[in-house]
Amino acid sequence: MPSAWSPVHPASPASAALGVRPYAAADLDRLIALFGNSVRTIARRDYTLEQVLAWAPEEIDREGWAMRLAASDTWVATHGDCVAGFTSLQPNGHIDLLYVDPDFQSRGVASMLLRRLDGSAEARGMVRLFTEASITARHFFERRGFQTIEMQTVRRRGQELINYRMERWLAPRRSCDSGRSH
Repeated sequence: MPSAWSPVHPASPASAALGVRPYAAADLDRLIALFGNSVRTIARRDYTLEQVLAWAPEEIDREGWAMRLAASDTWVATHGDCVAGFTSLQPNGHIDLLYVDPDFQSRGVASMLLRRLDGSAEARGMVRLFTEASITARHFFERRGFQTIEMQTVRRRGQELINYRMERWLAPRRSCDSGRSH
């Protein structure tokens, strides 16, 4: 007969569910590492090695990232003790960052983060979300209602990279319940 207790690794699916929590300054190094790993692994499907290294170089400006994350609403997706992904929303509705660890791809992490971001945008009364999506991320955003405004070429450390300016308009908030009586 099986025991009622069995040891399970803290990050295994049996013992931990995906969750989202606010960013804390102590997350900085883990998010920088996740960003680099994600770009160098996932975006490599659509960009050259030189392009991904220009986008996510080995040496990252920690202080710049700390200020960038602190100036935005930033959320961290977790699975047990693991950081599975993160996103940040600037006060003007710009989705600045949305990255998922390669080990957590296709497990709903980005969708969960975008739902959290949507909730924050709605609570703030935002009417529009916008981003610059990589070739790799474009289809993710399209499947969630974002429209492409234009393709653009950006320069990073001497490399040209294509990305897409995208937006999604949010439903206007109503001040009453459509005039229905209660």
